[in-house]
Amino acid sequence: MPKDSHIYKRSIQDLVQENYVFAGVLHYFGISFYEYEQQSLEEVCGKFRVNPKQLISELEAWAWKKDPSKEELYLRPIEVLVEYLKKKHHFFLRHELPFMSNIISGVDLPAEYAGLIADLRLMFPLFVDDFIHHIHEEENSVFKRIKKLQAIERNEVRLEEAVKLLARPSIAAMAEEHDAHDDEMEGIRKLTQEYHLDSNAPMAIKVLYHELQNFERELIIHAHIENELLFPKAVELEKEVKRKVDKQIKCN
Repeated sequence: MPKDSHIYKRSIQDLVQENYVFAGVLHYFGISFYEYEQQSLEEVCGKFRVNPKQLISELEAWAWKKDPSKEELYLRPIEVLVEYLKKKHHFFLRHELPFMSNIISGVDLPAEYAGLIADLRLMFPLFVDDFIHHIHEEENSVFKRIKKLQAIERNEVRLEEAVKLLARPSIAAMAEEHDAHDDEMEGIRKLTQEYHLDSNAPMAIKVLYHELQNFERELIIHAHIENELLFPKAVELEKEVKRKVDKQIKCN
């Protein structure tokens, strides 16, 4: 966070160069940073009718934002884990992916980057489509099944329906399929040569590579939470529900 008391007079290029997060905050307010690099924050906020104090406040909030650790999440019940993961999905879909897509589709780069940006404009939308499909599939299968298992545990589901649900592919099978999922960003890493850039690269491409690397780190953490916390809890829940249903069947 810049400490300069004259921050409103500083250029967008200067502010983003100092803190790449600033580019994401500008995007949040509907401002593509790369289009206004030479203008001051005050000028850009005036153009978009944004209160600069509100923008700086949002930047400070982002700077202090901290996700819970795996240890903290481990102590939470499974429904809290599901809600946390759904919230992260929403953030990926509503902010991070649109922000990177905006840079890739809108940035104007020097000729030496023309081939790279052309390839990214072909590859990234395909990556986004696959990622969205993966998230929807996960929410519609794993998350819904967990919710249904909890309903059975609370005796809110008829025995016949519970038996049908438990006859479907198990949580353990879903976990195995999830763990074997391909490395989603392998193609982008190869295209960007492991995010390698010269020191004199344009700021917009530096911000983009920073966002891509950060997104990949978040995906790795996200996958670990799912594989190491969510699925083990869900497998245990399913075992308990099966024992409950088997006991009910024997009593009938």
